[in-house]
Order: sequence, then structure tokens, then C-alpha cells
Amino acid sequence: MSEDQSHQFERGTDGPKVIVVGVDGSDSSLRAAAYAGGLARRQRALLAVVYIQPVLAAGAALGVPVAETTDEIAEGLIAEIRAAAERVKDIFDVRWEFHTFHGDPYSGLVSAADDLKADAVVVGASEQAGHRIVGSVAVRLVKAGRWPVTVVP
Repeated sequence: MSEDQSHQFERGTDGPKVIVVGVDGSDSSLRAAAYAGGLARRQRALLAVVYIQPVLAAGAALGVPVAETTDEIAEGLIAEIRAAAERVKDIFDVRWEFHTFHGDPYSGLVSAADDLKADAVVVGASEQAGHRIVGSVAVRLVKAGRWPVTVVP
């Protein structure tokens, strides 16, 4: 094997090393984070918790403090995750990181999974009725076919 081949990224060959989970504060995303945390613990993988800050150009154009609001959501999610990790620290040992990406949920999760070299992606099932017709972020991630995707109800 050449030196170039030995340093090339290889997805999921010995089990996942990085599991990306998308969180947005919804109940289903928090269940997905708990499920992904269990996967990461059992696989001894890094849990990359990802919040996608929406880019709301219309709101920003109208003078709505969009960045401040989404920063507050991210800070709240970090605090919630830290509190949950603290509660189970003597029982479970999970390596985790929190990342924020900007964009729409699908594109943001794709960027996150690519940038973090994810072996698996976990998301919560959409709680919006319209997604059954148009397609949810989870369905779009599955159709992309780039990572194993787990959808948590």
C-alpha cells in the first residue's frame, strides 16, 4: 500500500468512528441525540452533535435579530447537552463535540457530515405534517446515499 493510500479517509470500515447527530431542540432531535449517544458509547465513537443555524435572509432584511436568536438556541442546546452528559458521566463515557453550521437543515447536515468525516448520521423524524408529502430532511439524507442514516421517531 502506498503512503497516499494509507492516509486516505475510509468510511465505516471498522465500525463508526464519528457519528453525527442533528439537533434543533425538538423532542425528536433530542431523542435522536440520546440514541446516537448510546451508539457512540457502544462503538467508542466520537459523537458530533450538530446544530444548523438557519439563514433567514427575509427576517434579517426586516431588521429581526436572527443571528442573536439562533445563537441563543445553540447556547441553550449546548447547556442541555452538557447537563445530560454530566448526569450520566459516572455511568457512561461518551466523547462528544458540539458544532454549529449555517444553512438549511439538509445542506447544513450534509456539510457537517462531510467536514467531520462522518461514518453515520442520526436525525429525529420530522414533526411537520407537510414533510410526509414533500420529503423530510431524513428522507433527503437517505436518498443522498452517502452515509448510513438512522431516523429516530
